[in-house]
Amino acid sequence: MASRLMALWDWFDSRMPSVAEEWRKHAAEYYAPKNFNFWYYFGSLALLVLVIQIVSGIFLTMHYKPDASLAFGSVEYIMRDVPGGWALRYIHSTGGSAFFLVAYLHMFRAMLYGSHKEPRELVWIFGVLIYLTLMGEAFFGYLLPWGQMSYWGAQVIVNLFATIPLVGPDLALWIRGDYVVSDATLNRFFALHVIAFPLVLLGLVVAHLLALHDVGSNNPDGVEIKKHKDPKTGHPLDGIPFHPYYTVKDIVGAVVFLAAFAVVMFFVPEMGGYFLEANNFVPADALKTPAHIQPVWYFTPYYSILRAVPPLFNSQFPGVLAMGVATLILLFLPWLDRSPVKSIRYRGPYYKSALAIFVISFLILGYLGTEPTTVWGQFGFDAFFLDTREIATWVARAFTVLYFLFFILMPWYTARDTAKPVPERVTS
Repeated sequence: MASRLMALWDWFDSRMPSVAEEWRKHAAEYYAPKNFNFWYYFGSLALLVLVIQIVSGIFLTMHYKPDASLAFGSVEYIMRDVPGGWALRYIHSTGGSAFFLVAYLHMFRAMLYGSHKEPRELVWIFGVLIYLTLMGEAFFGYLLPWGQMSYWGAQVIVNLFATIPLVGPDLALWIRGDYVVSDATLNRFFALHVIAFPLVLLGLVVAHLLALHDVGSNNPDGVEIKKHKDPKTGHPLDGIPFHPYYTVKDIVGAVVFLAAFAVVMFFVPEMGGYFLEANNFVPADALKTPAHIQPVWYFTPYYSILRAVPPLFNSQFPGVLAMGVATLILLFLPWLDRSPVKSIRYRGPYYKSALAIFVISFLILGYLGTEPTTVWGQFGFDAFFLDTREIATWVARAFTVLYFLFFILMPWYTARDTAKPVPERVTS
């Protein structure tokens, strides 16, 4: 059997040798730093979740009906009558949240170890574009179940585009395909979710990996391993082949991840309403607005920023602008960071404190975005004769300011921060 497989491979390789060449370049002979740690699991996990979402999405589309009168019923049919359909739906819904979870952790690792800095600016830009495309993909897919929260969430988000001066109303009309969220909107969102955005996402992932492998992977020390090579082989002295060492490492991480994924999928797929809201198990009703409309948890930090910015001349455009800037500003991180070192191991207290405040701000804004603006009343603030909605709003505003100050002041505090000496080679 082994000889036959080798003969088959020789036949294939003689007719398409570029496959073996790419395998050597990007796996077998791609040398990665030998000191990768826990934070370097999340890139491969993001790729794993992407595969899970594509495969489960293909099977879901075999039974889903992109029709306003049939969409909700087709989802119920998948859940109740299609063999294993409930598992497919929960795999896809859990995978959506898992995708954002590993993406956020992957981006946080880049900010920890300076993976956005020279010479990896293009790697970071492709990564942010993947994140923005993923947000669009999730938004378009959110309408497809045609439940109450899906319908009204899409209604609110699309109406935000109408606040843009001059082009807003026409833009919102073009996105919806109608004057209200309707069957035309559902068909558009289905096409974008199933075909257009996945193609863009796959292209960006390939570009992200090609850019990464051209400049080489960063590491927890922020040391460029290409500076010290074996004079005989030309391989980095502080590097090891990606395959088999890191493929085995990533398989271990994938097994642990899939175990946690299975626990959520089988036992708590709704995750207390954060992954799947109760209102989304109710058919969409254009005449009945839910008491509290909120996006899925991975959009809530930006939704909180939107609500924190006061309207101007009865227009919510300032909040929409702040929400857009909050995401797009990530693209400029390589040029905002003026530190002479990459890794947080050798940075001074300014950046460490700023990053900690940024993470806390992001988490608190995310929490506030999941709650009604009256949430603070349950903590007894009414006893101080204060408007509880005003308290929640001002807390959100304070952390919105901290969120933006992390980026706005970055050129100042990173340039003036004290840095420790960086070793010539990796430390472990």
